[in-house]
Amino acid sequence: MSFIKKIFGLGPKPVIAESKFKTFESLQSSPFAAKTAGSGYSMKPDIYYITASVELGNTTTKCIIVATNLNTSESYLVNKTVKMTRDIRPPKEGEEVFGETVWGIPLSKESVAEMVRDTVLESTSEAHIDIEKDLDFVVRSTGVTAGFATTDEIGKLVIALANGCLDAGVPPKKMAPAMGLDNLPDRLKGYTLIESVMFDGAVVSVLPPPGEEVVANEMEGELVTAGIKLGAKWTTVDYRNPCVSIDFGSTLAGRVVNDDQPYAHTVGNFLGLAGVIADSLVRGTSKVDKKGGAAIDIYSEDILKKADWKKAKINAEKVHKLIDIRKVPMDYTRFGTVPLNPQAAAKAGTTLIGCDVGENGDKIPDLIDLGQELFENDGLNTLFGTLDYVTALIVKRLLDVAFDENIITQGSALGITGRAGITGKKPSLILEYTKDNFKDCVFVSDGLALGSAIMARCMNSMGTIKAPVGGRQGGKCILGSRRKLQKK
Repeated sequence: MSFIKKIFGLGPKPVIAESKFKTFESLQSSPFAAKTAGSGYSMKPDIYYITASVELGNTTTKCIIVATNLNTSESYLVNKTVKMTRDIRPPKEGEEVFGETVWGIPLSKESVAEMVRDTVLESTSEAHIDIEKDLDFVVRSTGVTAGFATTDEIGKLVIALANGCLDAGVPPKKMAPAMGLDNLPDRLKGYTLIESVMFDGAVVSVLPPPGEEVVANEMEGELVTAGIKLGAKWTTVDYRNPCVSIDFGSTLAGRVVNDDQPYAHTVGNFLGLAGVIADSLVRGTSKVDKKGGAAIDIYSEDILKKADWKKAKINAEKVHKLIDIRKVPMDYTRFGTVPLNPQAAAKAGTTLIGCDVGENGDKIPDLIDLGQELFENDGLNTLFGTLDYVTALIVKRLLDVAFDENIITQGSALGITGRAGITGKKPSLILEYTKDNFKDCVFVSDGLALGSAIMARCMNSMGTIKAPVGGRQGGKCILGSRRKLQKK
């Protein structure tokens, strides 16, 4: 189970960091904290903040339980339960269908709530976690907004996610920030600054675009950026501001963040289609279902051993003839199926960069046909090699646009997360295309879940002064700057 992947060099075989996994029982038995950055050994007892990230995505629905050591900011994967969203039950007679996934799976509030409830209960049961006693916070998120048409539909989905958590037994107080010190359990009171600094909307020292909502997947971009920052604490990379994040779920998310202080601003936002591209190519084979199949269904580490990489690169260039990557024009209200507001983005100083297949995915059938052709000509192994090159080229083209728009701050670190961005040979290939522009590149698994863990801490003012996750690269904790700002 790979939790965090970090590239330490530019060679053809990147060094992969060891998985960081702990059972809930082992967390309870750990007596002392590890060595903290720049502070010697701490004699404080290990205190872990236990969060659950509940995500309904276009391809998968997950409940990922993360424990963060509040002395060191190092996070551990406690449990990960993954279900296929295509298996959500069909809406029953009388239930309102308020939206659908990017693959056309219809959703009702009741069916979503049931899927979420079952996923949360399964995950907490496997981890031996008592929801009422042991779980500190639950963050809900979704990547399904790409298939929606209005903010009203998105609102209904958010309510359905919350209902599912409530049905699983999550208390409402564990899904909202504490109003004061008395609202936190005794074991956490010594780790919060809630009485001296308030949560003002900045997550890990980055502000969202001001004003109207810029893009439907705004929260995804916020969470994955924060999650990569937290994941990087296991590496030697200082992945703080300025930075660039790219998330390859079914849909694309991510941000370009500058180095303003004390809070950086979101000057770029990635959106559109990502893992959908790989899934579409694989649907052209005879190995997965033509309607519900995904690359994850048949992927394995061994599948690339017999790939013809020279042919894979040529094939990827053919695939990219169908892929449209560019700055989103001002007259668009949707790009890569994702609802957006270019006027609000321009007013907020945020450049929107999108990835599409045709216009709002209308050439996905052509992609499936091409996948069939490549599979029949070169076999499954080389097709999966093609997917790796396709992703690497998407990263290159996205960053090319960002550099052309002059929104990437010099010295930025690059972070990649998402199932379609970190598997196989993708890290090495991405590194080949980005090494001249980025000194540091970190690959993090489950960035969205880690982002949920750190967002929960931000909402409850639980920073780590001696091992800060936020702030500027090479800089100290920004607590003092925040206090000064909030006193104005």
